[in-house]
Amino acid sequence: MLTKRIIPCLDIKDGRTVKGTNFVNLRDAGDPVELGALYAEQGADELVFLDITATVDNRKTLVELVRNVARHVNIPFTVGGGISSVADVSALLNAGADKISINSSAVRRPELIDELALQFGSQCIIVAIDTREISVPSDVVSHQETTTSRFGNERVSTHEIRLTTEHVVHTHGGRKPTELRTLPWAKEAQERGAGEILLTSMDADGTKAGFALELTAAVSGQLSIPVIASGGAGLMEHFHEVFTTGKADAGLAASIFHFREIGIQPLKMYLQEKGVTMRL
Repeated sequence: MLTKRIIPCLDIKDGRTVKGTNFVNLRDAGDPVELGALYAEQGADELVFLDITATVDNRKTLVELVRNVARHVNIPFTVGGGISSVADVSALLNAGADKISINSSAVRRPELIDELALQFGSQCIIVAIDTREISVPSDVVSHQETTTSRFGNERVSTHEIRLTTEHVVHTHGGRKPTELRTLPWAKEAQERGAGEILLTSMDADGTKAGFALELTAAVSGQLSIPVIASGGAGLMEHFHEVFTTGKADAGLAASIFHFREIGIQPLKMYLQEKGVTMRL
C-alpha cells in the first residue's frame, strides 16, 4: 500500500486561520504561519492554505503569507483561493508554494487546468471540488385520467416531476451550485492535467461525523491521480475509514488539529497500527 498522507488545512481570512461549519459561522483559530510550523514539527505530511475571501486586492497579502510560510515550514504546502491565471500561479510558486489549488476559476474556464499543467507541470496543480448532495429533477411522468362531469367524460392530464439526489459541484466557497456533477468533473480535471483532486463534502464539512466515504470511494475508483478527502473528520477512526473504505490517498482536516482534539503523531501511529502505511 502506498504511504497515506495527513494534511492539516488552514482556511485564511484577513490573515488569520478560521474555522466554521458548512462554510459558515467562522471563528478564529490562530496565526497561520505559527500553526503551519507547529504542524510540520508534529509530523504533518503536507499543509494546505486556502484564502477563503481571496480577491485581486489582497493577492499581494497572500503572496507575502506564502513567503512567510516558506521561511518557517519545511514540508510541502499548497495554497489556494482566487487563483485564476498563469501569472497568479507563477507569483505563488516563486514565493515558495509547492502546489496551488484552483476551484471556481477552473469551473468558469476549464482550459485553465490545461494551461497551468502545461506551464508548471501536473505535479503542482490541484483541482479542488466542493460538492453537496442536492435534489434535482430526474424525469417528468405524465398521467391521464378520465373524469365524469355534467358535460360527459373528460380526459385530464397531470404531470409529476420526480426528483433524485446527485452530488453537485459548488463554487464561491461552496455558496453557488453549478450545472456540473462531481464525478464527471473530477474525470475532466484529470484529463486536462490536474495532478490531484481535493474533494470536499460540504454536507460533512465541520460536522465531525466522518468523511463522505461512498462519494470518496466513487471518485477515487474512477481516477488514476491521488484524491485528498476533506470534510467530516472528527475521530481517528474516520481517517482509517477514508483510507480503506473511501480509498483516499490523503486525509485533510482542520478544526480537530487547530483546537488540539487529535494530535498528528498519535493519529499516524494509530493508523500504522491499523495497517495503514504512514510516514512516521
